[in-house]
Amino acid sequence: MVGAFLWAYDEINNFNPFRRETAIGHGLSVMHVERRTHLDPELSLNRWLALHASLGRFLADYYDLAHFFVTLPLLAWVWWRYANRYRMLRNSLIGINVIGFAIFWLFPVAPPRMLASFGFVDIVAVTHAVGAWSTGALASQANEYAAMPSLHVAWALWCAVALWSIRRDVVSRTIAVGYAVMTAVVVMATANHYFLDVAAGVATTAVSVGVATVWERHSPLRRGARRGVGRSDAAGPDGDAPTAVGGKAADFVRFEGSAT
Repeated sequence: MVGAFLWAYDEINNFNPFRRETAIGHGLSVMHVERRTHLDPELSLNRWLALHASLGRFLADYYDLAHFFVTLPLLAWVWWRYANRYRMLRNSLIGINVIGFAIFWLFPVAPPRMLASFGFVDIVAVTHAVGAWSTGALASQANEYAAMPSLHVAWALWCAVALWSIRRDVVSRTIAVGYAVMTAVVVMATANHYFLDVAAGVATTAVSVGVATVWERHSPLRRGARRGVGRSDAAGPDGDAPTAVGGKAADFVRFEGSAT
């Protein structure tokens, strides 16, 4: 699946040289809609951040790296520790990318930093952040017209949903919400996404998680697994869900008891 997504992303990216004017036009349209509806905080955030170089460098690195170094380890942790939640969360993350790629293909949008007439500052470029996708060798591998929806926000919200669903303590849930909110602010302040991109990222995650949840509840595999669940499979006192290993061991014990 990862290979298929990388291939799809690269195929969409290959059309970028022919879609610059279209993407710029869409970006201008998004900006005009935001101004008419007074939903345009990105320019104010960007101008403020441009005056704080050290903070700008930190947030630029955060923008470039956090969505990989948070999302993928969290997905692996869910697979390892909370196997009964993994399939739904994995499917919802896949759905987020499918929706995002479809919109990238049909509606390319240039980010705010490419709209020179509005005076945005490319924070990632001017601070020479690690892994800057807007300049240098990495620029040729990045889809710079993939502003709508913001997958940074969609992935961050997915992380918040995942952590919220597997942990019940206040600290974990506060971190989950804080990470999603911080990401939403950072993508606008660095001039990489519009407010409407953020809203679209939230909607993308909501739709994908909703569909994955419904699918999981009506999945034949899920119904079959429920028929063999006993009290030994229940969540522990700390709210942690049983792992796949524990569930298989319990099934083995029940099988041995019935056989004898």
